[in-house]
Amino acid sequence: MTEPYRIGVDIGGTFTDLVMIDTRDGRLFNEKVLTTPQDPSVGVLTGVEALLRATGVAANEVRHVIHGTTLVANALIERKGVPTALVTTQGFRDIVEIGLEWRYDLYDLNMELPQPLVPRRLRYELDERMGPDGGVLKAMNDDQAVALAREVAASGVQAVAVSLLHGFRNADHEKRLGEVLEREAPGVVACLSSDVVPEIGEYERTSTTICNAYVLPIFGRYLRRLSDGLRRIGIDRDLYLMLSDGGTVHESTAVRHPIRLVQSGPAGGVQATGLIGAEAGHGDVFCFDMGGTTAKACLIDDGEPLRTTEFEVARVFRFKKGSGLPLRVPVIEMIEIGAGGGSIARVDRLGLVQVGPDSSSADPGPACYGRGGRQATVTDADLVLGYLDAASFLGGDMALDVEAARAAVGRDIAEPLGLSVVDAAWAIHATVNQNMAQASSIHALEKARRITDYAMVPIGGAGPVHACHIAQALGIRRLVCPMGAGVASAFGFLASPTSFAFVRGYVAALDDADFPAIRQLLHGLESEGRSLVETAGVAAEDIVVRRLAAMRYVGQGFEVETELSPALLGKGDKAGLRAAFEKAYEQQYGRTEPAMRVELVSWRVIVSGPRPRIDLRSAHGAARIGVALRGRRPVYCATARDFVDTPVYDRYAFAPGSTATGPAVFEEREATLVVPAGAQVRCDEALNLIVDLPTEA
Repeated sequence: MTEPYRIGVDIGGTFTDLVMIDTRDGRLFNEKVLTTPQDPSVGVLTGVEALLRATGVAANEVRHVIHGTTLVANALIERKGVPTALVTTQGFRDIVEIGLEWRYDLYDLNMELPQPLVPRRLRYELDERMGPDGGVLKAMNDDQAVALAREVAASGVQAVAVSLLHGFRNADHEKRLGEVLEREAPGVVACLSSDVVPEIGEYERTSTTICNAYVLPIFGRYLRRLSDGLRRIGIDRDLYLMLSDGGTVHESTAVRHPIRLVQSGPAGGVQATGLIGAEAGHGDVFCFDMGGTTAKACLIDDGEPLRTTEFEVARVFRFKKGSGLPLRVPVIEMIEIGAGGGSIARVDRLGLVQVGPDSSSADPGPACYGRGGRQATVTDADLVLGYLDAASFLGGDMALDVEAARAAVGRDIAEPLGLSVVDAAWAIHATVNQNMAQASSIHALEKARRITDYAMVPIGGAGPVHACHIAQALGIRRLVCPMGAGVASAFGFLASPTSFAFVRGYVAALDDADFPAIRQLLHGLESEGRSLVETAGVAAEDIVVRRLAAMRYVGQGFEVETELSPALLGKGDKAGLRAAFEKAYEQQYGRTEPAMRVELVSWRVIVSGPRPRIDLRSAHGAARIGVALRGRRPVYCATARDFVDTPVYDRYAFAPGSTATGPAVFEEREATLVVPAGAQVRCDEALNLIVDLPTEA
């Protein structure tokens, strides 16, 4: 593929962000358009056409488009998937309601649990049984399977999840039933748990398989619309998708496992911040991503983000773990720490300012957008406080209505609390900041990290506006604010390697491990991974393979994952395997249990291509020639409790080596950085703004 341009596209709740890179010289070109919630592909195509038109690039010069989307997460949250059935082992169809029998709120007698995606009438049972060792306890009856498949076909569902007991140890019955369903119910998409998530954990495995089946048909139709639209534009190349663990895959792989994309957009942002931080000399980075709908955070240690295989979606209560649908998929470990720019502010029944969780999204949007929104949002408050400029928002392409923002903040917050409009706006802004700082601090403590040891990299359209105030509350001393922070997730897609992770459950005591069988298992996963990655255009000699084992002490319910060397596996070194596990265990929990036996739970193989080489020093070109100081405007200062005449800088004309002292505002098309009084700012060679914050008095 010799075409020089690559495009990354991230669909957010309010804006769709696009970044294009010229692979010949590394220059980046950005675009930002409003998301089209009814059909997100419309916004993508609009943005791609606008980007090509603005740069004069021909469609046939584009090598490929890499895409991340909230479609999967939104379909689950909003319950807009397809009618779905479940087939499981006789006696186990109620597992989706029984769950783990774990209460996320011990003292709420009327605790609300998430409703299963599959109603009981669409849960079917097959009279078969596998044992925990994979042995057949009761053989599957083919005639019963045919009758069941015909019943599923007649039920009107579009998808069916198959999750048989211990199917992760022996997939024979699931595969045979899948063949029967394909023959007897050809119009129904079948997802097998042994393909989607072959791991121990009956409830999580079943939930994940159901969610995959629930969204697969609509995701497939969406990809077809998008691919057809790109071809109409003239981009006749395959589409690539961003996964939740930070890798990219070909569309043919993504369409089988759409549940792997549930966190694809934020994962791109983390990949971008890791690169940006490392280039600025900071391996330990706190990624703060605040967009139009939510704010997320991630800790990056020595250039690598924390990862996990446990995730929840569609929570009944947004910040209460256990109140959502559990997913067992590889994801970059992020936490949702607060609201976004479009989050709606209100006064609760206790007379306190509450922000979110609901959002005005792109349609109608905040009141200041002038698109019909009337409720006060974070963006409205930031505009009232002077942090945003009505005339220069989105580079002047989108004028904001200050009076509409003042009216909304006044009506929804100021009047009920007897405050001035400015004080009400500050209450919204400060509430959001404090909530996010508190959540970030708790997250770092849970991971045994000191958040003050990290440099913050703020991204997202609203991230740089709030970042300095949040950093001060956390005690973080340095920010690295990149050029194009508002479209960093889309940029992260371009900086991510082609990669796919495979997992296989393997529960056995370490002392009893069959290493010849393990090596055969890992070799099979590696071969499958190499085939997928090579299909995406990666040369065989450039492929990197990582092997990880999830282990625990016998009797524990949670495991710790550790990476293993090929030499250790090749020798079957059980003592070395235990030492690797205990090193990871001690790092996480601060102790080990030498007298306890260790057991293996699962194996993970990650097959990756090389990370694309991007030189951030040439990515944005030279700073624009001209005077960086654009003007001055009144900006609210919390310490002065009043507006302060503040210099406003043109971000594009602020050249490497330039310095400034806060208070200051730096404006670019995609984002605005607000710098508090006393902070020192300098521009590095990659056009990052390095902000050294003063310690709070």
